[in-house]
Amino acid sequence: MDLLRTPDERFADLPGYPFDPHYIDVSDGDGGSLRVHYVDEGPPDADPVLMLHGEPSWSYLYRKMVPVIVAAGLRAVCPDLPGFGRSDKPAKRTDYTYQRHVDWMTSVLEGLDLRNTTFVGQDWGGLIGLRLVAEHPDRFARVVAANTFLPTGDRDPGAAFKAWQKYSQETPDFHVGGIVKGGCVTDLTPEIVAAYDAPFPDDSYKEGARQFPMIVPTSPDDPASGPNRKAWEVLSKFDKPFLTAFSDSDPITAGADRVLKEQIPGAQGQPHTTITGGGHFLQEDRGEELANVVVDFVERTR
Repeated sequence: MDLLRTPDERFADLPGYPFDPHYIDVSDGDGGSLRVHYVDEGPPDADPVLMLHGEPSWSYLYRKMVPVIVAAGLRAVCPDLPGFGRSDKPAKRTDYTYQRHVDWMTSVLEGLDLRNTTFVGQDWGGLIGLRLVAEHPDRFARVVAANTFLPTGDRDPGAAFKAWQKYSQETPDFHVGGIVKGGCVTDLTPEIVAAYDAPFPDDSYKEGARQFPMIVPTSPDDPASGPNRKAWEVLSKFDKPFLTAFSDSDPITAGADRVLKEQIPGAQGQPHTTITGGGHFLQEDRGEELANVVVDFVERTR
């Protein structure tokens, strides 16, 4: 597998992102290995909070949450999915599949030996992370689902998502920072937009970002539909604490929290919350608030 690696200087002095880089090598699924970057802050022996980003962001999205998590005495772990952030970027769009993303993050979960973990996932972070929870439930103590879902392709994804799929394939300028800005309620400064662009020096680095919308299961015979149905079989019996924290202004995932609350036993009786003033990227719009929701949930369910 041919890989691209974003030069380190692209990540120098990014606003609000002072974290030292950490790396782990995982199998690329094609006979080689690739390097995955992750933020790792807080006491190494503390209970971990595993936070997975989605499309087309990277761990920079969690920069407002990490200090709050760490101040609560927890360990904040935020990987960059391959194709994003400081992680290696497979060069061909066909290198990216749903299963490979699950396998790559499984290798991170096992390689760091994360246990008694609180999982936080948004967008594709949830699509991947909920598979991790279902396939390795013994490693997770609780879940916070934020603007995410776990599709099987048995339901129509909706007009907003279909429009996003079409745009992702047809736009000549896949402006990552601009896409993140468009998914926020707050107005991002040029410096913040540039930070989201940092991992992508040119279009050759964006194959993973371009491919993500196309590998969401949207039909019942999608390659990921079967594994996701198996995951739902586990999640429909998952009785550990499960919280939804969706924002009030996300057209992509609106209503998905209802499915999670209805179908997952651990969601019963939990203080599910709607975070006001947040768009799709609620970590950017209301990061500190979401972090406090996570901390309160951990403390209440220990």
